[in-house]
Amino acid sequence: QVQLVESGGGLVQPGGSLRLSCDASGFTLDYYAIGWFRQAPGKEREGVSCISSSGSNTNYADSVKGRFTISRDNVKNTVYLRMNSLKSEDTAVYYCGAHLVRGRCPVVPGAYEHWGQGTLVTVSS
Repeated sequence: QVQLVESGGGLVQPGGSLRLSCDASGFTLDYYAIGWFRQAPGKEREGVSCISSSGSNTNYADSVKGRFTISRDNVKNTVYLRMNSLKSEDTAVYYCGAHLVRGRCPVVPGAYEHWGQGTLVTVSS
């Protein structure tokens, strides 16, 4: 059974850091682009970042460039999102998605076939 599980969310003060993990089971991530998305209350799900199957290509939303870093460990079947200099507007439920494609990664939710259940990130003092 294909499953993605996010972890690492929590409450953090503005300016703080968190590292989210997306663990895959039931399939290998080697052939999948992985994206991180977020959804704040009352808003649509938006793309945050993605990484291609090999890790050679990454994309970031303008709002997180220079603050967030995506990486992957295909041996561990895990993708990470390191979030630094967090702001209150980063507060949302963060989801990871898997898209069967090689060489590129779209930061578009509709392209992704598999999703995790999400992890809540709250940035507040």
